[in-house]
Amino acid sequence: MKTLTIREAREGLSHPDQMFADADEVLVVKHGEPVARILPVAPAAPARKLPSLKWLRDQCPIRKFPARC
Repeated sequence: MKTLTIREAREGLSHPDQMFADADEVLVVKHGEPVARILPVAPAAPARKLPSLKWLRDQCPIRKFPARC
């Protein structure tokens, strides 16, 4: 775990990729007391495949004339 002061965190936020790249977790402290914890982003869950609605489309009758409102 990497520990930074408020000042170091503020100065480093212009390039966060360099600042947080080597640490899994960063603890930000003010006067020796922790004020924030920066954690890595969890990997995204795989996209869920939607079920096919072909069975529903097959049940619908085909209209030979347009619907009227």
